[in-house]
Amino acid sequence: MTHRSARSSRAVVVGGGLAGVTAALRLADAGLDVTLLEGRPRLGGLAFSFRRGDLSVDNGQHVYLRCCTGYRWFLDRIEGSHLAPLQDRLDVPVLDVGRPAGPRLGRLRRTALPVPLHLAGGLAAYPHLSLTEKAGVARAALALGRLDPADPALDGIDFATWLHRHGQSPRTVEALWDLVGVATLNATAPNASMALAATVFKTGLLSDPGAADIGWAAVPLGDLHDTLARKALESAGVGIHVRTRVSSLTRTEDGRWSVGTDGERIDADTVVLAVPQGETHRLLPDGALGDPDRLLGLADAPILNVHVVYDRKVLRRPFFAALGSPVQWVFDRTGSSGLQGGGQYVAVSQSAAGDEIDLPVAELRRRYLPELERLLPAARGAGVQDFFVTRERNATFAPAPGVGRLRPGTRTRAPGLFLAGAWTATGWPATMEGAVRSGFGAAHGALQALGRPHEHPLQEAA
Repeated sequence: MTHRSARSSRAVVVGGGLAGVTAALRLADAGLDVTLLEGRPRLGGLAFSFRRGDLSVDNGQHVYLRCCTGYRWFLDRIEGSHLAPLQDRLDVPVLDVGRPAGPRLGRLRRTALPVPLHLAGGLAAYPHLSLTEKAGVARAALALGRLDPADPALDGIDFATWLHRHGQSPRTVEALWDLVGVATLNATAPNASMALAATVFKTGLLSDPGAADIGWAAVPLGDLHDTLARKALESAGVGIHVRTRVSSLTRTEDGRWSVGTDGERIDADTVVLAVPQGETHRLLPDGALGDPDRLLGLADAPILNVHVVYDRKVLRRPFFAALGSPVQWVFDRTGSSGLQGGGQYVAVSQSAAGDEIDLPVAELRRRYLPELERLLPAARGAGVQDFFVTRERNATFAPAPGVGRLRPGTRTRAPGLFLAGAWTATGWPATMEGAVRSGFGAAHGALQALGRPHEHPLQEAA
């Protein structure tokens, strides 16, 4: 049981995504009386599941890396780590179907050698780049290792410009840098801030030999981000109110906060706004940020997921990435979805999908079923039992050059009011890791302001 003082400070967290859940857990663990308000009927934000007939479907494919220490803390805290295991070692199958000589499978792997030697063997064996291109990658990686992602100058240039300056060919960008960068940044190299690209590649590839090992949920995301998160919150004493939309946020005469919903008003000493930037802009009191309209400059970037249920097994691997095809990444979702009867359910994850996000399902079907047959010979002649699409038009903020100056910190000018969300100034792109870290930051700021002694869960950020 959490010990609470005779007069517990009261906190309200607005938003039940990963940022809000993290902030609520941290505040409750420190002894605050916490209420969590979420407008949807569930927790989990944009990383959620829904039912489609007998299937449990994730709205999109979400993965994390071993270097995502914040999200790993979150999994531990909700007792879900065993349900989202990590690879023993980085191993990414990459299938190139654009070669005139025919399809070729390569792999991006690591060894247990120290950084940067851990990637040398895998790069040497990677068949999708020439010897000259591989040498160029090694030189660029060394230059990347010398960068400080927090340098504001890096945010002013795009990743493609930096890669070109460092001798990276268009093929190298396609077969390596964008292969990883599009999936993690939700933008191609010309549209990505170099500062955010440096964070991704320096942390994921050059910080520790195992940093880029990949993990993903073996169960529906809702089992983690809703069911287990709710259980952890309730065990910590957090009051959870779903289907509760916040309409106003005002100061009371005694200097506290009054949070207005459709049905009531809740007074609090501390408020954490953990909602998207547009909603935050709507709720912010006057003067809380120096230039609140900067939030409106944070554009959104979409992610498209194409879901196909076949009547037979067509994919032998848990996932793979593709080259020479519109398809980016393909995942086997059979086990986590609960599909029965010997068929297979695969999901195609398409980041930076602005050109496709609004296309009709029929057109996407005409585009992607032949591509999957080209990538997966076993799919040729297989029966398609279901085909559907999930679209997240506002999946992430667009990580364009200059985005850093638009992202606010967690603290506001209004005492007791803090911001959380992957779009805040975490230093990370819009990932589950960034969301959790923003929740840490908001709770840390709130507890400091209240004079509550606490330890930051990430030693590096303490």
